[in-house]
Amino acid sequence: METPTGNQQISFISKYLIPAAAKETFLERQHMARAFIHSLNGFVRDYAYERITETGDTEYITIATWIDEDAINNAREAVQAENQRTGFDRAEMLKRLQIRMEPGLFREDHR
Repeated sequence: METPTGNQQISFISKYLIPAAAKETFLERQHMARAFIHSLNGFVRDYAYERITETGDTEYITIATWIDEDAINNAREAVQAENQRTGFDRAEMLKRLQIRMEPGLFREDHR
């Protein structure tokens, strides 16, 4: 069965494993990032979920949905430009805080 052509929405889903000591710093930055993407054209909605592991670390999942692939590509460029403007190096922060991230683009399964 084919996916209906009327729904081209696409979601950027990321799973993070955050050491307990890094959680507060991560969440502060995450709050700023979420506020920024809410202002971008093509943004539909976002969700964030967390689970504390047996070791006290946090598994954190974010889902940001966009109207289409063009919107998500424009959002990536806008986020990169904002990070450059503010001097924020996301890769450095993740490495320094020992946060592991698994990102991916997903479309809803309409079967």
